[in-house]
Amino acid sequence: MGKTDIGNRKDVSLLVHRFYEKVRKDPEIGDFFNSTIMDWPGHMEKLIDFWETNLLFVQKYKGNPIKVHAELDKKVGHKIENYHFGIWLRHWMETLDAHFEGPNAEKAKQRARNISVRMFMAIFEERRPLANN
Repeated sequence: MGKTDIGNRKDVSLLVHRFYEKVRKDPEIGDFFNSTIMDWPGHMEKLIDFWETNLLFVQKYKGNPIKVHAELDKKVGHKIENYHFGIWLRHWMETLDAHFEGPNAEKAKQRARNISVRMFMAIFEERRPLANN
């Protein structure tokens, strides 16, 4: 059976779960997630809401992921670098390619690229006052 496109919440859930299985095991970025997320089932639901909103335009997600990631960077001693977002993106692309193909899968790739740049820039901007001291 061939791969299909992302078409519903079940597909988004599969994508998010398979992706975070990889991320949590990654020796370079896993600890950022494993040391800070205490409620994985709740967090996964929030992530599924986020991607369902972004890909299928189902208005479920409420939150500010850019602010959350800037706060996370502060908690981990300002150790998150662009390099880490590259690893995150690689896992995202591999997970998409393993399970899906089609316009929404491509949209998921483009949105992840855009999100990773915006998040890293927000982290960088949040650090700027540190550099001025």
